[in-house]
Amino acid sequence: MSESSGPAPQAAGLSRRRLFGLVGAGTAGALVAGGVGGAIGRATADDAPAGPSATDAVPFTGAHQAGIVTPAQDRLHFVAFDVTTDSREDLVEMLRAWTEAARRMTAGQDAGPVGAVDGNRYAPPDDTGEALGLPPSGLTLTIGFGPTLFTAADGTDRFGLAARRPAPLAELPAFPGDQLDPALSGGDICIQACANDPQVAVHAVRNLVRLGAGVVSVRWSQLGFGRTSSTSTGQATPRNLFGFKDGTDNLKAENATALDRFVWVDRGDSGGDWLAGGSYLVTRRIRMLIEPWDTSSLDEQEKTIGRTKGAGAPLGQRAEFDPVDFTARADGDAAIPETSHVFLAHPTNSGTAILRRGYSFVDGSDGLGRLDAGLFFIAYQRDPETGFVQVQRNLRTDRLNEYIRHTSSAVFACPPGLRDEHDWWGRQLFGG
Repeated sequence: MSESSGPAPQAAGLSRRRLFGLVGAGTAGALVAGGVGGAIGRATADDAPAGPSATDAVPFTGAHQAGIVTPAQDRLHFVAFDVTTDSREDLVEMLRAWTEAARRMTAGQDAGPVGAVDGNRYAPPDDTGEALGLPPSGLTLTIGFGPTLFTAADGTDRFGLAARRPAPLAELPAFPGDQLDPALSGGDICIQACANDPQVAVHAVRNLVRLGAGVVSVRWSQLGFGRTSSTSTGQATPRNLFGFKDGTDNLKAENATALDRFVWVDRGDSGGDWLAGGSYLVTRRIRMLIEPWDTSSLDEQEKTIGRTKGAGAPLGQRAEFDPVDFTARADGDAAIPETSHVFLAHPTNSGTAILRRGYSFVDGSDGLGRLDAGLFFIAYQRDPETGFVQVQRNLRTDRLNEYIRHTSSAVFACPPGLRDEHDWWGRQLFGG
């Protein structure tokens, strides 16, 4: 190990925060609106937070991991890893190192105690440096463990974890119309980095990749922009790339009763011994067929979704948060068609609820002159079988299926939050 000529760790750890304090506060942040979610997602919160601003640091410790019910930030860098070592000790050591780096970066500090520029100039820095001068930007880092971490694809139990895999942590079933790319699906471990500055999110992932060299390798990743859900009653409902407000009836952070019922794993659930207070994460990369959608009429678009494109009101109503009335009639027919997305996905008809936290993406073109764009769908739930899977099965007759293709899929178990400054990611699972 090279000798460092940098300052003491505590002083060096403040270097990034000092810098952004000198250059002034940023202004990025989520918009504020007075609306609240409908049905299960409804809550009263007059002073609900609109989301982390560019200068905010989100607390890293707590009963639940940050980045789940945290008011959704505007940018995403999601990455799934394969574990390349068979050493349990090396994996645990990496998770400890990741935790310390995550704790620092979410506080607006360098990834390591020395930093990007204050160390021995003849040794690699312990931070990559592209976030120098930037505030925390509401950065949250959320970790999850995939089914193959517990039992590899060949059936081996590499880390002595097979007996600790909760029953709900299973590969998702195949759904009609899936066009999944195995290279962009699955993974042993995932990291979800959300922030209001894309450079801050990318910096965080890059430094975790650097610290994981020799233990993990990147399997696939996804950049996202423009949140497509509101996770707080203080946030305006955003629009997706089809131009519609998305996530009006999403679960909200202020509705603790609904979160306990639908999102957080209970101690009595399968896996509750180490996963209690955590949640299951499902991701789906959903390509939107932009060009066919853009040539469809406004009437067709609204009947496909089940809401008006302008106000976001349920068809047959006037305002976004008017009650969804499936008995309403228009010109002798149901105002909300039974094949519309709202009719099939609404908690009233799906019989369940999930916490959505998706992002839009545009990944260039497909080589045929069409945009490779869509929704990176993220959902948290207490049990995937009674959450995402139940909703997705209900959508088999969804009119929206004509305009979308699912190209990536993954499921992870996200442990509860860290209890204090000495806790580390995976301690409950590995028994540390």
